[in-house]
Amino acid sequence: MEIRSATLDDVPNLCALLKLLFEQEDEFSANYLHQESGLKLILENPFYGQIIVGSVEGEIVGMANLLYTVSTFMGKKVAILEDMVVSPEHRREGFGDLILNAAILHAYDAGCGRITLLTDSANHSAIKFYERSGFTKSTMTPLRIILDENHTDLPSATENEQVC
Repeated sequence: MEIRSATLDDVPNLCALLKLLFEQEDEFSANYLHQESGLKLILENPFYGQIIVGSVEGEIVGMANLLYTVSTFMGKKVAILEDMVVSPEHRREGFGDLILNAAILHAYDAGCGRITLLTDSANHSAIKFYERSGFTKSTMTPLRIILDENHTDLPSATENEQVC
């Protein structure tokens, strides 16, 4: 297996892998245009993150997507493992371990002090996989709000200025 950084030429293959990932997740569904847009944002702006791919004989069979942010608690750069997937026909062959280890090493080399990830609570095999690599469960509970053009109840900037 070859491990390398993704390029813009890889986007169609990465979208196919993300489709596989989102088909097995409870909360998400694939949207090629959204995945293509997001992947291009990362690949064209390394400040946002890094995408690691694993390929066999030139075919991309897995990926890990690291996104960067800053932890004020740690006082340093940290990473979010946003997406990690290996094609079903190559699972349980050690490729996931190789890709994840490369992503961890990349985050370390990039100066990150922590990697955080989310996985479906019902995906017990993924949880065991990450725990084998040193990840531990957090007592933090993820919450989210979707911001889109239909979100009309956001406070205005002048309302926010009163809070700040």
